[in-house]
Amino acid sequence: MSRADTRADPATLALLALGWTLGEPDRAERLLALTGLEPDELRRCAGAPPMLAAVLSFLESHEPDLVACADALEVPPDALVAARQELER
Repeated sequence: MSRADTRADPATLALLALGWTLGEPDRAERLLALTGLEPDELRRCAGAPPMLAAVLSFLESHEPDLVACADALEVPPDALVAARQELER
């Protein structure tokens, strides 16, 4: 998938960001702790726009994670912010 494709689809970009977030145990634990989500709930609702927006909001709340995720996904950080905004509509 090209960068243009991920920018065009906020849900896909958010799912990629979720995968990146869960790829590091400490960051995954922090996501669960700060959002109050349970692992089963996250699995069950992973594709739902509100859940995806919450994941992106989590990344936005800690700029180093937002920038690192954007770098890993090869998109600018503002693409993640725009995806969250679109998912919240």
